[in-house]
Amino acid sequence: QLQLVESGGGSVQSGGSLSLSCAVSGFNMDYFAIGWFRQAPGKEREAISCINPNNGGKFYVDSVKGRFTISRERAKSTVYLRMNSLKPEDTADYYCVARTEACSPSATAMLTEPEYYDYWGQGTLVTVSS
Repeated sequence: QLQLVESGGGSVQSGGSLSLSCAVSGFNMDYFAIGWFRQAPGKEREAISCINPNNGGKFYVDSVKGRFTISRERAKSTVYLRMNSLKPEDTADYYCVARTEACSPSATAMLTEPEYYDYWGQGTLVTVSS
């Protein structure tokens, strides 16, 4: 059974850092695109970042570019999202997602519509205070 389990959320002050983890089980992560979305209260889900299968590249949306870093560790079947220079507007539930195909078919930008992603974790809350 394919599962994505997020951890690492919490509260931090503006300018601080957090690292989220997504533990992957039930499938070989090399063959899936894995990424992150977030959803702030009262807002729609927003794509953040993803990694294409087989190390096919990493992609970020403009709002987090230069501040967030996605990485993956095969030995631990885990994908990470390192978040630096956090802002109050980064406050949201953060979701790990997976897709059986590339998250960036063009290798230039991430697919940002939630319906493209087949699997979702349960979410972890990040709160950034000013």
